[in-house]
Amino acid sequence: MKTTKKYGKKVDQALSLWVKLARAANTMSTLTVREIASHGLTEAQFGVIEALGHLGPMKVGELCSKNLSSGGNMTVVVDNLVRDGLVDRAQSADDRRAYIVKLTVKGMKLFDDIFVRHARYVTDLVYSALSDQEIAQLSPLLKKLGLSLRERL
Repeated sequence: MKTTKKYGKKVDQALSLWVKLARAANTMSTLTVREIASHGLTEAQFGVIEALGHLGPMKVGELCSKNLSSGGNMTVVVDNLVRDGLVDRAQSADDRRAYIVKLTVKGMKLFDDIFVRHARYVTDLVYSALSDQEIAQLSPLLKKLGLSLRERL
């Protein structure tokens, strides 16, 4: 027999929401990482290609903040993408300590080939569970929660 402790309505609701949100995010992450891997990329590599494909060349530090990655890990990711001919890295003219990363022609072709498919895959995942109206309700609520919590960092 399953027993649950009751901590009060607000606490129970908050904990329940957290568990549901974490499980949904973990499942979505697992599925999208699997889809990204089908293109021969890690999640971090895809994040770099996606950021450069949408935003253009940027410093390694900017890539770190866009992809929530540490500098050391990003260096390895960029090194591997350079090795594979997907990005170029050059010293910044403004700051000799910084490097600018940009997609090569091969990298841009990969971005063009896989991003639309990835976007369709994510769309299929979301719409397999939620209606237009539910998405319209959920998106601003999640943004509100995320922005509010970020202020506590």
